[in-house]
Amino acid sequence: MSPNRPPLLLTLRLRRVCSLLLVPAFLAVLLAVPEPSWAASGGRIGGGSFRSAPSVPRSYGGGGYRGGYGGGVQRGYGGGIGFPFIVPFFGFGGGGLFGFLILMAVVGVVVNALRGGGGSLAAGEGGGQIRPSRPDGPVSITQLQVGLLASARELQDDLRSLATSADTSSSTGLQRVLQDTTLALLRHPDLWVYANAEVGEVPFVAAESTFNRLSMTERSKLRSELTTNVGGRRSAASAAAVGAADATSDFLAVTLLVASRRRLPLKPVSGSEELREALRLVGSVPSDDLLALEVIWQPDGAGEVLSTEELITAYPDLKHL
Repeated sequence: MSPNRPPLLLTLRLRRVCSLLLVPAFLAVLLAVPEPSWAASGGRIGGGSFRSAPSVPRSYGGGGYRGGYGGGVQRGYGGGIGFPFIVPFFGFGGGGLFGFLILMAVVGVVVNALRGGGGSLAAGEGGGQIRPSRPDGPVSITQLQVGLLASARELQDDLRSLATSADTSSSTGLQRVLQDTTLALLRHPDLWVYANAEVGEVPFVAAESTFNRLSMTERSKLRSELTTNVGGRRSAASAAAVGAADATSDFLAVTLLVASRRRLPLKPVSGSEELREALRLVGSVPSDDLLALEVIWQPDGAGEVLSTEELITAYPDLKHL
């Protein structure tokens, strides 16, 4: 038996363990999906492509590609099982459905690799030198959510206007949407009440499906989508006004979902300064690194709002600033 090849028995046991983990994992996902708010409609701007791209120089250090937030070294394990394994990192402790879906994406790749006999995803040896990244290398997925007082009607107008004019069929246009959205949020610091940021890194082969699951989770919280501009296709509908909002106890929620080739060095969002820095970092992702984007806001109809209870129920990971 080759010393660099794992024993067959060990491989079979790992396959069985990973397979057994998938059943309760998927059940947990179903149970973890929050109930739809049904309180309000929403809007959506997005698009992107997960097609492989040319290699981009990337810095490596400490003997391999490092994940963020103490996520561990992401590299091939010499002499071990040769399957593509990426240690996920979760922003600020992970948790919630976001972190769980990221983890399941990695588990799914591991199981498929074990079933297929494996394949190496080694980052190589050496420290501190610049190496080209794989064109289909790890994808970073960031979710940033902000809860604002309902008096932020100007923000709704900005998002609707952006949906009308934005080019969501190109990476350049999507980068403009990302930048304009973060700028619109940065202009209303006096209305920030809640926020949450999470980051995860998944193998390229699982990135699109993971991103789509996260998008569907957020979209399921909307009663309907009134304003949309996705992949170059626009639509707009109107909703009947439902009355005046209480500017001190009713809220709007905005979700940014970003897939990029490079992770964002976000810090825990525990106050306004951390949120401001997170918005600046997310808004500065260059078009060459931007793979996909979703901007989802709720509500979008005239006079619609989220109560405090509805906001926390639909967005349970939000933290008070």
